[in-house]
Amino acid sequence: MSAASELDNLLASREMVLVAGSGGVGKTTIAAALGIAAASGHRGRTLVLTVDPARRLATALGLEEFGNAPVQIAPAQFADAGVEARGELWVAMLDTKAGWDELIARHAPDAETREAVLDNPLYQNITSRFVHSHEYLAMEQLHDLHATGDFDLVIVDTPPSRNALSILDAPGRMVEFFGSRLLRWLTVPYRSRLFTVASKPFYQVADRVLGSRFLQDIADFFVLFQAMERGFVRRAREVEALLADPRTAFVVVTTLETAPSHEARFLARSLLERGMSLGAVIANRVLPESLAERSAADSAVALAEQADGPLADAVAERLGAPREQVVSVLTQVATGFDDVALVAARESDRRAELAALAPTLLSVPWMSGDIHDLAGLGELAMHLREGG
Repeated sequence: MSAASELDNLLASREMVLVAGSGGVGKTTIAAALGIAAASGHRGRTLVLTVDPARRLATALGLEEFGNAPVQIAPAQFADAGVEARGELWVAMLDTKAGWDELIARHAPDAETREAVLDNPLYQNITSRFVHSHEYLAMEQLHDLHATGDFDLVIVDTPPSRNALSILDAPGRMVEFFGSRLLRWLTVPYRSRLFTVASKPFYQVADRVLGSRFLQDIADFFVLFQAMERGFVRRAREVEALLADPRTAFVVVTTLETAPSHEARFLARSLLERGMSLGAVIANRVLPESLAERSAADSAVALAEQADGPLADAVAERLGAPREQVVSVLTQVATGFDDVALVAARESDRRAELAALAPTLLSVPWMSGDIHDLAGLGELAMHLREGG
């Protein structure tokens, strides 16, 4: 089966695709290019949800601003970029503040609790510092978008993280939080009169050091937060089920450098061990395999031998460049080729290791310059379709 067919089948057969991988491997641009590939190949409605704080996706798609509410890429924009789109492409970006407000509104048992949480002076500060907050909110929004049925396919650009498994563990961590010792410790003073009396001197000293009502504000917040435990835990379990649903697939993005490819293999194995669907691995910014072939090395040797001969004369004349500079460049290219060939050979080995784990391995070559517009994303989508 061709790369185009494999990619089209993946995008057509799933309702959710999560693009995961370590930081700096191009997840955001790959997620956007997958959205364009879906819109080009199918007539449905595709949404790309990014949680990348850098907002590179907005820039690449030519949008001034977008947030939790999906925004459609106009057909005219595709036409101007030379990209043929059969379906619709929508984009949204996770807004952490708006996301938490929506969670509180959804899970609060009553209006009084909701307003008390939102008005708590530490609410914004605490929620913005929740560990893996982006991951959990991304999974919450994925659940909501899937439940609406407004889109045929939702592609999620997962948060940049040192640990690519964070996105998988985020719902479970929320469940663990509600049963944690920390939450019980923070709320004990409000559940035990004896503890309140015993701890009063400590709180008075702490307030003098940290500021008036500092600890009480924290305790107030978590008491209110605990009142929403049932809703949060139920939703977290639903999100976990959604991640393991056969309609959900993971696409692991990596480069073929040592650390990212090792992380990609670890993530791919972890997905399989958890019974989750690994749809594809995409190797980004890859050197041509032909560079590792013997014939390429022989060509480099021949180039070194002819660098100061008729070849240099012809190149200098064609380029209008000084001959001595041409000789220097040709010599450096020839003598430095062994290093490039070594990298290409190592990339080939790592690509084979990844191919053994995934049903589909797609390779994307190095592209000249940064991708900063819709045309560039369209070119990247084309490489994905050709990258078997």
